Amino acid sequence: MSAVAILPVKSFEHAKQRLAEELTASARRALVEAMYSDVLVALRRASAVSGTVVITADRHAQRIAGGHGAQVLDEPEHGHNPAAAAGIRVAREQGVHRALLVPGDCPMLDPAELDALISRPAGDGSALIVPDRHGTGTNALLLTPPDALIPSFGPGSAQRHVAEAGRNGTTAEVVAVPSLALDVDTPEDLAELQATLERTHGRAAQTRGMLRQLFRSRNQ
Repeated sequence: MSAVAILPVKSFEHAKQRLAEELTASARRALVEAMYSDVLVALRRASAVSGTVVITADRHAQRIAGGHGAQVLDEPEHGHNPAAAAGIRVAREQGVHRALLVPGDCPMLDPAELDALISRPAGDGSALIVPDRHGTGTNALLLTPPDALIPSFGPGSAQRHVAEAGRNGTTAEVVAVPSLALDVDTPEDLAELQATLERTHGRAAQTRGMLRQLFRSRNQ
C-alpha cells in the first residue's frame, strides 16, 4: 500500500516568526530551507510514498521541490489549511487513493517510520492522526481517501480531527510517529531539535549542517 505525500510550504521569507528572538531573518530562512530539504529527502527515500505534491507560491521552494522530483502546485498563500485542501483536491483529481499530509518543519523524519505508518491497514473512510510532541497539535494526517477529513491544522488540531472524523463517519486513530513528533515553531522547539541532533546520528543532514554553521559563527 502506498500514498502520495502532500506538503504545504509557507513562503521562506515569512516563516518561523516566533523564532525572531533567537535567529535573524536570514538564519530563519536558512533553517526553514534546510528543514524543508530534509523532509523532501525523507519522502523520496520512503518506498511507500509514491510521489510528493508541494503546494507553495515561493519560487525558491518550488525549484527545490522540482529538484527532488516533486510535483509543484503554485497556489496563492492563504494559510496552511487552504494549501493542504488544495493538495487534496489535486490528489482526488488524479485518482489518488491515499494521501499523507506532512509539514516541512520535521527534519528528523525517518523514511522507515513513514513506511511503517503507510503500511498500516486502513479501509476507505479512515484517518490516521499523528500528533506533535505535546499531543495536542497534528503533524501528519494519513487519509483514505484523500478527502476523508477536512484539514484543520493548528493548536488543538489533534482533537479537532478526531471530532471531525466522528461527525462524518470516518474511522480515526491517533498514531505516534516519533520522527514526526518534533516540528520547529518556538525557541523551545529549536532547543529540543538541537538536543535531538546532538544525541542522534544520520537524518536531517541539511539542518545539522545549517545549525552547526550558525553556532560556529556565533562562537567566533
